[in-house]
Amino acid sequence: MNKILELREKRAKLWESTKVFLDSRRNENGLLSAEDTATYEKMEADVVNLGKEIERLERQAVIDLELSKPTSKPIRNTPNNTMDEEKTGRASDEYKRAFWNVMRNKNSFEIQNALKIGTDSEGGYLVPDEFERTLVEGLLEENIFRQLAKVITTSSGDRKIPVVASKGTASWVDEEGAIPESDDAFTQVSIGAYKLATMIKVSEELLNDSVFNLESYIAKEFARRIGSKEEEAFFIGDGVGKPTGIFNNIGGGEIGVTASTQTVLKLDEILDLFYSLRSPYRKKATFVMNDSTVKEIRKLKDGNGQYLWQPSVTAGEPDTILNRPVKTSSYVPLAVAGAKPIAFGDFSYYWVADRQGRSFQRLNELFAATGQVGFKATQRVDGKLILPEAIKVLQMKA
Repeated sequence: MNKILELREKRAKLWESTKVFLDSRRNENGLLSAEDTATYEKMEADVVNLGKEIERLERQAVIDLELSKPTSKPIRNTPNNTMDEEKTGRASDEYKRAFWNVMRNKNSFEIQNALKIGTDSEGGYLVPDEFERTLVEGLLEENIFRQLAKVITTSSGDRKIPVVASKGTASWVDEEGAIPESDDAFTQVSIGAYKLATMIKVSEELLNDSVFNLESYIAKEFARRIGSKEEEAFFIGDGVGKPTGIFNNIGGGEIGVTASTQTVLKLDEILDLFYSLRSPYRKKATFVMNDSTVKEIRKLKDGNGQYLWQPSVTAGEPDTILNRPVKTSSYVPLAVAGAKPIAFGDFSYYWVADRQGRSFQRLNELFAATGQVGFKATQRVDGKLILPEAIKVLQMKA
């Protein structure tokens, strides 16, 4: 942890010197020479790289903390007392052993019986409960959107979510006068489940190696591939065969500001976006944008001469713009003509619905000619912005 704090302080000092350099080298038009621009970009790149190293160390600290937890519980029962209730279904140890034996092709009649409760409609097997939690944790790590959104679990079918379409109001009335009726109007948002799948290949030699940790490898690859595709859809998905993203024209966030230029962001437009979001949502709001957009905003100052972007010097705290957290994703559009490069709002109003039961299937014949074994992994998920006014987006001039 001391190393993390040391790097945060180093990054903050470097950013201060970068700002001083930027201010001292601007000409009367506020521009830098080609040589000074190259120097500034080198200094800024060092700030960015330190930030990425801090994030890596913080993730390692979380993993180390998780691995340091005890792997078994102490026996606390007194003699003649019954033990804890035995786990059943996909949470049982028997199902877990049978599932991984099948994945390694150690099949038997007993194993088939144990897996009957987890057989899906496509010939695969639902993963054990404990491993499913590992997969979800991996998705959270690989997908920044899941860290911001509200995640729910559904068993089957669509989930109907009631939403207030218009609110009732109060009225001034005369003494003994009739009080006008004013009720809340409700509508419903339906969340279903779209299928997302990937194919993982492993050589037979590696699979038969007892040292090879198949469980860890599958969890890591599943999280990387599925998490990346999920994040793309949650940001820019069009709702056709995939979730609807917050930047989609239909079902996405509301336009808070339209920029006056096609490619250049201005201070006033960032401020207008900030205040276009109603105050109740601003309390938990987050800025989301591409790294390239952050790079441009780093050069902007407020009316007091303070830079909008501020690096975090506290472990676990994100960088900020206007004192609100900033998250970046490569799937957020760039600041080009007609695009929407920035979203600002309370992302807990975007609901991610996981259909319970992620499925794995071993494919023995498909890659047999190359000495490999395939593993097909599938999950069903949907995502929708429940309340569009909770997220505002900035759109560049067309």
